[in-house]
Amino acid sequence: MANYPAVEDIRKIGILGGGTIGASWSAWFLARGYDVTAWDPGEGAEAKLRAFVDNAWPQLTELGLSAGADKARLTFVATPEEAVAGADFIQESAPERLDIKRELYARVDGVLGPDAIFASSTSGLVMSEMQQGLKSAPRMVIGHPFNPPHLIPLVEVVAGKETDPAAADWAMDFYRHVGKHPIRLKKELKGHLANRLQAALWREALLAVKEDIASIEDIDAAMAQGPGLRLALMGPHMIFNLAGGKGGMAHFYDHIGPAMEAWWETMQETPKLDAELRAALIKGVEEEAAGRSIDQLEAERDGKLIALLKMLQEKG
Repeated sequence: MANYPAVEDIRKIGILGGGTIGASWSAWFLARGYDVTAWDPGEGAEAKLRAFVDNAWPQLTELGLSAGADKARLTFVATPEEAVAGADFIQESAPERLDIKRELYARVDGVLGPDAIFASSTSGLVMSEMQQGLKSAPRMVIGHPFNPPHLIPLVEVVAGKETDPAAADWAMDFYRHVGKHPIRLKKELKGHLANRLQAALWREALLAVKEDIASIEDIDAAMAQGPGLRLALMGPHMIFNLAGGKGGMAHFYDHIGPAMEAWWETMQETPKLDAELRAALIKGVEEEAAGRSIDQLEAERDGKLIALLKMLQEKG
């Protein structure tokens, strides 16, 4: 097994894929004081990446930059081989297709440094299928962020069948070192954990639209103005532990659990993402947006998110 470097000694980050996720990762690592070498094959990719970093920099400055943070430490290169050569850590954010990732991994496999950890931002693929047949497979892990990575702390770390467990441990330590909140999944599954929790919630929200239980604006408010506020502070198990009062989870389980089971019995249907539901969703979110553009909505989301993150930092 490789003798991995101390996380404090990491200096250079390689970024594969400079779209929304890769650009956001680039901004985060630059703000943490690293040298970042990025590659993306898209037309105008460098200009788009640098524009994203420029737009994100005031947000990152407000949250606090690390020593050495400098946008000028970003280098854009013409090939993925150049992006990973000499990199201590690689964050891959290529399109969400197994064939594309497999082809990319094969290209860089012989160029990766002998101790470099390679992490994939994939939101749904499993590492065991991506790493097959590669000599670097023991150093490949899932490092799945939540959008936008330069603001959201969560990173899901998942090992593949050929991953060295020590590499996954190292990834956990590194993400923690750079200010993220990593969690370790014990098993591989499509969509990982957080996305599956999110998908389960959206399934019920879609059924509420399909059954015309409320307007889309009110369905969104049912989460954002209620349980969503609590879930930003604590996860569902701890929230329900508090819902049990002085008796905690034991009281909740015994006294409220049966009601939950009865609700679950009514949650058997899975909605079809058909044209009718699509039209209803588009119409509903347009009404909820009330003329605000995507850029305006993103700015509103990020502004509130930064305020929440600063509050949570202050509260420890």
